[in-house]
Amino acid sequence: MSEEPPSRNEDVKASTSWFERILSGFTSEPKSREELLEIIKRSASNKVVDQEALSIIEGALDVANQQVREIMIPRSQMVVIKEDESPEEFLPKVIESAHSRFPVIGETIDDVKGILLAKDLLPLILNGLENFNFDKILRTANIIPESKRLNVLLKEFRENRYHMAIVIDEYGGISGLVTIEDILEEIVGEIEDETDEDEGEDFIRQVSNSDYILKALTPIEDFNAYFRVKMNNGDFDTVGGLVMRAFGHMPTRNESVDISNFTFRVLYSDNRKIHLLRVSHNAPKK
Repeated sequence: MSEEPPSRNEDVKASTSWFERILSGFTSEPKSREELLEIIKRSASNKVVDQEALSIIEGALDVANQQVREIMIPRSQMVVIKEDESPEEFLPKVIESAHSRFPVIGETIDDVKGILLAKDLLPLILNGLENFNFDKILRTANIIPESKRLNVLLKEFRENRYHMAIVIDEYGGISGLVTIEDILEEIVGEIEDETDEDEGEDFIRQVSNSDYILKALTPIEDFNAYFRVKMNNGDFDTVGGLVMRAFGHMPTRNESVDISNFTFRVLYSDNRKIHLLRVSHNAPKK
């Protein structure tokens, strides 16, 4: 006589027993974020989750405790367009920065009129810019306080389908801006796209007889070899570190400094480091 298949109740009991065995591995439920993170780290040590997953989980937990003021791009480094600028004046700025969204301001940076999407310029460029008018293409600027938590803002970004917010301080002045990419990078690490320079390769590109575009991460020894000079590196390995020391502060876009027979102008930087420089090779002083 053939055996009868196990009943559904027996299957449920078996599944429940398996689940209980898994839970028995923990002496108690985590009572704090630290205890939860310790359990997850042990899971990573036991190969239950990989290190990349652990990093993402840690980033997600950190985001819940962070505020916008901790990651925003400060007002001094915002790339903005003035409402009275002509396309001929602001298009080079759009191209050079390679951003996709730009705050449009009135007389001062505290007077934000709206957000310009670079993609909205394409139809206008094809049809001619003679009758260009910001009013026809500006998107509403979303204003948020510095104290807003990142997990709350990320939820708003997703639900309301916008990617940039203007940050204000307690007095109502503009203190910076933040994008959805800034928050995601706090979770998964730096996000690069096809417009970003390859960090794995040195980058020095000549653009005229005496001007060059240079990655800030270019090793000083490679700089010296390229220009056949002996730039003193001091305590730094990269050109960006050398330039930072010369400035004595975090420089903003278009600031310049002279080192030996070179002029270094900042093309792109954020609130943490310099990314791209324009280098002019000057004639030696007599």
